[in-house]
Amino acid sequence: MQVNCMQLAALLRIQFLIAARQGTTKMATEAIETSTFLKDKAAEKRRNSADTTCGFSIFRGPALQRFATAHMFVIVYGIAGCFLAMAFSYFTGTITTMEKRFSIPTKISGLITVGNDIGTVLSSALLSYYASRGHRPRWVALGLVIIAIFCLLMWIPHFFYGPGDEALRLTEGYGMPESFAASLNTSITDKDDSLCHERESSCIEEVGDYTPIVLFFVAQFIGGIGCSLFYAPGVSYMDDNSPSAKIPAMISWSSFLRMLGPAMGFSMVSLCLRLYIDPFKKPLITTNDPRWMGAWWLGWIFLTIFLMMSAVFVGMFPKEMPTAKARRLKADGHEDIPLAERSFQDMLDSLKRLASNKVYVYNIMGSILFCFGYMPYWIFTPKYIEIQYRQSASTSTLVTGTVALGFSAAGILISGYVISKYKPSARAMAAWNFVVDYLTVAGMLFYVLVGCDDSDRANSLSIVPTGDSCSASCDCEYVYYAPVCSPENITFISPCHAGCTEKVIDALGKAIYTGCRCIGNFSSLASLPNVTSLASQAQIAMDGACPVDCDKQFIIFLAIMCFLKFVGATGRSSNLLLTLRCVPSTDKTFSLGFSSMVFAVLTFIPSPIIFGWMLDSYCLVWGKTCSSKGNCWIYDTKSLRYTMNLVSASLVFLGSFWNIGIWYHAKDMKVFDEEEEAVQTKQVDGIELKEKPRDATIRK
Repeated sequence: MQVNCMQLAALLRIQFLIAARQGTTKMATEAIETSTFLKDKAAEKRRNSADTTCGFSIFRGPALQRFATAHMFVIVYGIAGCFLAMAFSYFTGTITTMEKRFSIPTKISGLITVGNDIGTVLSSALLSYYASRGHRPRWVALGLVIIAIFCLLMWIPHFFYGPGDEALRLTEGYGMPESFAASLNTSITDKDDSLCHERESSCIEEVGDYTPIVLFFVAQFIGGIGCSLFYAPGVSYMDDNSPSAKIPAMISWSSFLRMLGPAMGFSMVSLCLRLYIDPFKKPLITTNDPRWMGAWWLGWIFLTIFLMMSAVFVGMFPKEMPTAKARRLKADGHEDIPLAERSFQDMLDSLKRLASNKVYVYNIMGSILFCFGYMPYWIFTPKYIEIQYRQSASTSTLVTGTVALGFSAAGILISGYVISKYKPSARAMAAWNFVVDYLTVAGMLFYVLVGCDDSDRANSLSIVPTGDSCSASCDCEYVYYAPVCSPENITFISPCHAGCTEKVIDALGKAIYTGCRCIGNFSSLASLPNVTSLASQAQIAMDGACPVDCDKQFIIFLAIMCFLKFVGATGRSSNLLLTLRCVPSTDKTFSLGFSSMVFAVLTFIPSPIIFGWMLDSYCLVWGKTCSSKGNCWIYDTKSLRYTMNLVSASLVFLGSFWNIGIWYHAKDMKVFDEEEEAVQTKQVDGIELKEKPRDATIRK
């Protein structure tokens, strides 16, 4: 019995040990599972933390995290957009100087401009689609780096080709004073300073080099890719990470900051163009001389640095703002398709949804016609002011970039405030866009009437043919453009065209041409207004074009332009809100990228080419060389003014009718979502109570 008890005790002990081991194994298994779960949760927490944390690599920490707000992104994104706008406005302001330096016709400069839009076409839709679920601030930063490369490429032609012989001829360091002294009271037989060429002589020996044009085009192409990465991901990121009620104000402030870019860019152009193209040499002409070429290349160096710095700051923002993530997790709805599951078929499905969205399609069609008609004013406004109102390049860019764009900034801020405060419906916004289009058409028609008759007359007189009787020994077709002014205030293209034979320097150091046989040789000019009998005048000419006073007309033009800038800017916020709210949130980024591609194909590519060809078709005097026509020096300003403004007004007028379709189909479209239900406060027995209204509606 005792043995049996001992055996039973041993058996129980063995069973206990086995049970203990089994329990330990179970506990160990549970511990492992718990550890794995905790690790997965920790990893998920780290991923979530990384998605909402500012900075990158070692540049992270609480000091940066306090900047992870939508307001801060609006400020940084707006400043980056300011530098981007500076770059492209700087290009616009230096077009005329680049044309003079590299002998580029306007239609070719228009073709260079569309390189930006070709880059947009080939990249915007695809990049915006796949960037929509990526780290959008870093995509935006990459776009800024690419635009910095664009600025660097724009500077390279000057680095390799320098200021050019034509510009150096007009400086002291090139030996011009010595040649002037040598020509004092001498005839035209001086080899280096001859006023005309013999008949059948060779043209200006200048080898055609298209490398600068190719470099400019490639730079613009790269810039278009950078713009695609900057615009669509940036706007959608701002919209997704901000309360919808605050979006109008944020769009306005962001647009306002970007609007400072053209103002600063044109101001930089004005400062750079006041310096001669070679700042280390003293020019013999003034900024009012049409042959003046400013230091167009200088600003690209600073812009490259600014854009690289802004790329660093934009790239530090998190993939998603902490507050925005909290709102997203609290809201009901399905999760978006992750980036890894995105496919080409998904993009086609998004495209089908956009094509069936009438508000989206009508908005694109109206914007295409408006932008097509308004394109010459965006690109060629400084050039238009130069040729129509005889203003210097620096003055033209300064008023375009400061005074006019200041009114644009005011229009954006005021419209953003009005939309945020009164929250108009989608129909009200479409109706206002309709009004903006018609006011724009009226302003363009006023442009037709604001012309400078003295400038029109001076241009027509400058191309009076010089017959054999006054310049029989001269072949003036390929001489440099060097205008001279007769005593009757008539500008000749060059001393050769005036039939001058000698050149002297007066006491003030100004060149005077004598023996000008073409002055006083046209009896047909005597009937023209403000022209006296030429035969009785001395046959002399002063260096430089005759002065023309167009200041009064220029001020009127500037007033109309400021009005149009203000009115047009008031429609930007409303138009962008309609674009963002008429599509599902999953298609928002893709819709912006696709619309950019459509605009590039149908507007931004053909419009500069067509209007550039239009400007060239009214050219009266070309800077001809052996290889090409070169750039245009004198235009038929009256015909150009009528044609360009009437064509632009017609296109904007046709585009305005699409706003009627938007107004009709936008009746049920929600623009603002009430994120928190309105709270009504009332007094009951002296006690303040809060209750939800019975009919809390969403604004339409």
